[in-house]
Amino acid sequence: MTDDAYLYLAQNGITTGAPGVPLVAVGGLECLETSAVQAWFGAQGVSPDSQSVRLAVPEEAVAIPDDAERLPVPLTEEELARVRQAAASGVRSSVEAELMAYQNCAGDRDELLRRAVASGLPAHRIAELTGLDPVTVAAAAGS
Repeated sequence: MTDDAYLYLAQNGITTGAPGVPLVAVGGLECLETSAVQAWFGAQGVSPDSQSVRLAVPEEAVAIPDDAERLPVPLTEEELARVRQAAASGVRSSVEAELMAYQNCAGDRDELLRRAVASGLPAHRIAELTGLDPVTVAAAAGS
């Protein structure tokens, strides 16, 4: 067995940005069959498939809010690897979504810059707002 991971309840059911992964993302774990874990679920009034039930690996334990209901659970090496894999997949998915949003926005960049210039915004202000180089703004607006 490894150091303890933690089952915990995301505060107010808000899981965005919460440490760990939803318990349902990692599948069956040996510890879920124990009476202690079953009693914890009962005491919290939640089921293992609730999105507010999170599982944090030992190194993420410090990020769990102090007032969150939590329970230490032992994981096997294989289970711990699955949890870490699920956590990494979630981060990758989030970054991929951001990159796709950027692509959608950047794909229309020149048209947006042309509209901004046409509306009377000065190029230096557009550069400040977008973080683009003023030369890039001027070139895109002129095309």
